[in-house]
Amino acid sequence: MALAGKTVLVTGASSGIGRQTAKAFLQAGASVILTGRRQERLQETADESGGDAFCVPCDVSDADQIEDLFKAIKHRFGRLDVCFNNAGNNVPAKTIDEITVAEWQTVLNVNLHGAFLIARGAFEIMRHQSPQGGRIINNGSISAHVPRPGSAPYTATKHAITGLTKSLSLDGRPFDIACGQIDIGNAASEMTANFSQGLPQANGSVMPEPVMDVSHIADAVLHMADLPLSANVQFMTIMATKMPFVGRG
Repeated sequence: MALAGKTVLVTGASSGIGRQTAKAFLQAGASVILTGRRQERLQETADESGGDAFCVPCDVSDADQIEDLFKAIKHRFGRLDVCFNNAGNNVPAKTIDEITVAEWQTVLNVNLHGAFLIARGAFEIMRHQSPQGGRIINNGSISAHVPRPGSAPYTATKHAITGLTKSLSLDGRPFDIACGQIDIGNAASEMTANFSQGLPQANGSVMPEPVMDVSHIADAVLHMADLPLSANVQFMTIMATKMPFVGRG
């Protein structure tokens, strides 16, 4: 794979999709910067993988911590080839009148503000390094297309990620910075642990939903990352085959 020897940043690397993808990048021979809020969980990811892992705990919604993260990347590696902009969170499903301003801000701070800060820092390194260029892969969601009931904060941020992806794709062209988005539906993780017990559907019913193994997500992200910068997967949707997305509602 062309990823051997590349430098890769994975946010949200302490669990779920981020952990599995970080491990896959390490197994492909990349040097991987693992970031998330919990040092011990990041270290678990590194210990499970071997390879050249560099753990930098930080909160993606904190601009000062993000600045320190990218300073550490520059100091340790001198460049950044791939950024998987993955960190995200959510709050329990409610109608908008039941969602508190604090809950709205919690989702916005990580899913959109944090994604902006990470993309901004990655873009700056990629623009000014030599050789110039790199790839940013944003984690969107099925909710970037079709919302679930009671998901206004999450859905709004994921629609915004699509706009961020398109803007970065245009702004990156003069600097050989490619940007794509992976929209994921029902990957088995801590966030989807209750899916088998039933989720609210658009018609008011509650139904269990199938999930897929998170390793398939990691494989898809690595495929996007492994392309030469002259080619780009602009948008990819990967989902549990029988989940209610096509024809949802």
